[in-house]
This record gives sequence, structure tokens and C-alpha cells, in this order.
Amino acid sequence: MINRRALFATALVACLAGPATTHAADAPLRIGLIATYSGPYADYGRQFDSGIALYLKEHGGKIAGRPVEIIKKDTAGPAPDAAKRIAQELVVRDKVNVLTGLDFSPNAYAVAAVATQAKVPTLVMNAASSGITTSSPYVARLSFTVQQVTEPMARWMAKDGVKEAYTVVADYASGQDAEAAFKKAFTAAGGKVVGEVRTPMNNPDFSAYVQRIKDAKPQAVFFFFPSGVMPPAFLKVWKERGMGQAGIKLYATGDATDDSYLEAMGDVALGLVTSHHYSYAHASPKNQKFVKDFAAEFGNQLRPNYFAVTAYDALAALELALAKTGGDTSGDKVMEALKGLKFESPRGPVEIDPVTRDIVQTVYIRKTERPSGPLVNVEFDKFERVKDPAKQASH
Repeated sequence: MINRRALFATALVACLAGPATTHAADAPLRIGLIATYSGPYADYGRQFDSGIALYLKEHGGKIAGRPVEIIKKDTAGPAPDAAKRIAQELVVRDKVNVLTGLDFSPNAYAVAAVATQAKVPTLVMNAASSGITTSSPYVARLSFTVQQVTEPMARWMAKDGVKEAYTVVADYASGQDAEAAFKKAFTAAGGKVVGEVRTPMNNPDFSAYVQRIKDAKPQAVFFFFPSGVMPPAFLKVWKERGMGQAGIKLYATGDATDDSYLEAMGDVALGLVTSHHYSYAHASPKNQKFVKDFAAEFGNQLRPNYFAVTAYDALAALELALAKTGGDTSGDKVMEALKGLKFESPRGPVEIDPVTRDIVQTVYIRKTERPSGPLVNVEFDKFERVKDPAKQASH
């Protein structure tokens, strides 16, 4: 087994030792897309696909003048062992130039090791645990970090008069990041965290947790769950237990009111104040065009969310980086070209921090409303050029 591993490692390094310059200008740019296409989080992959398809349609199916070949692989959710194996196959067998996708943080951490060994540029389209970009010099993030959207919410709550808060998070890397960032920012702003709970990722029954919070009678609750099945389940129990009537305010990150799931969530989401980097209802001309083009391409049954926007932006960033490298896709040159990139996204202005290779962007405070039919996240306040607070100390 050890010999096989050693042989594989040798093959991995050999396959990716400077593949870029050997490609003809018209050879396909091969992109390995690692995402969730089955199970309860299958919408993640579907949104990635849609954002990518829209970008490629607008650009004639090409990036840096080369036709693009997307090789999709399904991890079926958070599965780091599978993600690592898939990344190795994409590099060695499929000879991809770029790795991307990566919806769950454990998967991104696992793939980072392959990116380092093979020197393959890797663009994170969602995974939001702060440490991911520090796990490999060949990883850059186009999405967000949980701490980046949590800290502004803690600061805004304190500014809005909240003195005491209880935190509820899913018990995995990103949930722990949210808990830590909230506590640090909220206490720094004069608030007090009066209780904390971490819930399991798989089929949690929120009844006991919500009752515990009701008995504790905090002024407010901040929660973080990955978008999809957990937020509506929590909000349903919250409403059933009459938490609003008990005078307890509720706040969350925008994962809770993901645009893709929002209409299906229904009125349990109404009035929830959240912090996030993208809303379908963002009023910029760039986003209005993006939403219109998205509807024309995919119909109104699929509303673009922050996964679709980041997928779209990841290809835009790759296009800009390859323009700087003259089309060279070697890992070191692409990563250098990504540092300090600035461009206008449907979410607003974005840039890649040249020191951390992480995203810098506006974080919006929104409220879930039904202004004219469908539910939307209406932005009403913002924090500009927010960096990942976990890395601020290193600046």
C-alpha cells in the first residue's frame, strides 16, 4: 500500500510539473468541478453549474481564447476522503488545469493537499471556513468566509441595541467559525453572550434546543446553519414555540435565507434580519442584468443565489488572471496573477487580498420581506471592503 501511495505521489507531481505552457492556444482549458450533485444539498451543484453556464454563454464558451471543458464530480455532500480522491483523479487522469467548486469546508481542506502537491490553481466557489486559504498556497477564494459575514452582524446587533445574545450553530468547521467570530465581535462591542449551543449536522430535532433558549430568556439569538435543510427546520420550531411573542429577537447569516430556498421556506422566514454578501434583490445594474439573463437562460423556476454568483465570478477571475499570465495556467503564475485582482461582481465590488488570497467585499444587512409577491432579502445597511477577520491580525 505504501509503495502504491509513493508511486501515486510521484505520478501526481510528474503530471502537473508545469503543464501550462505545453498546451496549444486552442486546446481546451480543463476545469475540474468538485461539488454536491446528489442528496439533500444537490442544489449547490446545480447553482454552480448555472453560474458557470451563464458566464460561458456570455463569453462564447471560452476563457482566455480557449474552449472550456468542465469535468464535474459529485461528492454527495461533506465527504473529505471522496473529495481528495476525486481531486487526485482529476489531476492525474483528467489532467485538469484548474480545480474549483468546493461547497463544503471539509472537502476544500482535503483538496488543498492535492493542490499543493500538484501545484494546481484552485478556486473556492463556496467553502467558507477561514483557514482554507492558509492550507495551500495554490488556493484562492471567490466566495466568502463565515467570519466575514458574521462579524458585521455582531457589530450591527450591538449598534441596534442588543446587549445579550445566545448563539446556535451547526457543529462543524464553519459553525465553530461563526460562533467564535460572533462572540469576539459582540463582546468587543459591549455585548454579552449568555449561552451557546452546537447542533449536529444530521437530522437534528431543534425542539429541545429552542425550549432551552426560551427558558433562558435572552434578549436575542444569533444562529448559523449551512443553507438548505437546517434553517427552515429551525425557523419552523422557532415560530411554533412562540419565540417572537416571548420577545426574543432572531438574527442570522444569509445562509439561513438562501435565495434558492427562500420561497419554499415561506412565512417562517419573514422579518428575519441577516448579514451576507449577495442578495438576488441587490439593486446594481450588473446584478439586474445577471438576474435577467439567468431567468432567460434557466427559467423562473431557478433563482440565482450566492453559489451561482460565485461560480460566475470564479470564471471572471480566471479570465482576468490568464490575461495577466498570457494564457499560462501554471500554478505559481496563476496564483500570482490572482493576487490583488479587482472587478465588479453582481454582488458589488470584489477583490482578492494579495496577502491572504481571500475575498474582500461588501457585507450587507438585509431583512426578509415580501414587497411584491416572492420573498426577497432586502438590503438596508452595509459594511464595505470587509476582509476575513480571522486573518486581520496578520495584516
